[in-house]
Amino acid sequence: AMTGLRRNGAIAPGGSCRILPCADGHVAVNLARDSDWQSLDAWLQTPTNPDWDSVMHRVRGCDRNTLIERARLLELAVVDAQPGTAEVNHWFAVNHAVARARLPSKPARVIDLSSLWAGPLCGLLLQQVGCEVIKVQGSQRPDGARLGSPAFFDFLNGGKQQLTLDLHTTAGRHALRELLQDADIIIESSRPRALRQMGIHAEQLLQEIPGLTWVSITGYGRQEPEANWIAYGDDAGVAAGLSALMHTITGRWMFCGDAIADPLTGIHAALAALADWRTGGGRLLSLSLVGTVQFCITYSNNVRQQTNPDRR
Repeated sequence: AMTGLRRNGAIAPGGSCRILPCADGHVAVNLARDSDWQSLDAWLQTPTNPDWDSVMHRVRGCDRNTLIERARLLELAVVDAQPGTAEVNHWFAVNHAVARARLPSKPARVIDLSSLWAGPLCGLLLQQVGCEVIKVQGSQRPDGARLGSPAFFDFLNGGKQQLTLDLHTTAGRHALRELLQDADIIIESSRPRALRQMGIHAEQLLQEIPGLTWVSITGYGRQEPEANWIAYGDDAGVAAGLSALMHTITGRWMFCGDAIADPLTGIHAALAALADWRTGGGRLLSLSLVGTVQFCITYSNNVRQQTNPDRR
């Protein structure tokens, strides 16, 4: 309601993601950045005009696996719209753990390094339960959500302390490391290699800072090769099976909500962060957009079967 977006069938409400027919099924293609459009020729292996009609025409002649494999090499968000059924009963993973600290006696200090929607929503919810939240952005690469609705960005981030650092400089990276040393909870939503390239390792900080809780939000998890796959809220929902489920029910291809994986993951991340920190911290909690939606689908199916076992 805040952004005025509406459901639009096989076109995501935000417009950057579409479910397209291909030679052996359907794929969801998310071209959210200018650089994505510039990669079309390499992805489709032929000169392609930068418009959706041309993309649809080229995609129609390719098979799903080829489209997805090439897209991953080019860091494009392209997924199978018919992923099959995956029963997921856990919505986070503990990727690293150290000895827990004494239970906290004061509100948590949260350093929010995340961008877009899921991570900032996690930070907002933690702020609303009394945490001090500091949002950190790179001066050379600010939060991409600033390019969207100003009202929505302010809703997610307006109440947080704001800090901008030039992370391309030694001084900026040093300032960030100093800031992280005083954190109780760290939220980040980059692929694991991004912070490692700046010399920031979650596992090392967990050893150094007693009681630290590190929340990692990714598209597909921190394990290779999935750690390198790019994802946004719309295509992650499709990859998890939501659009296939909607197609089974309605006979039409459509998106379920606007970037649905983002709010679902943000809510779950806030719960995980607060629960871990309040019980002594010391964990690297990994949540993925796709895995969280898969869990929600599994949970919904289980509840439906328990309350109405005859329903199909």
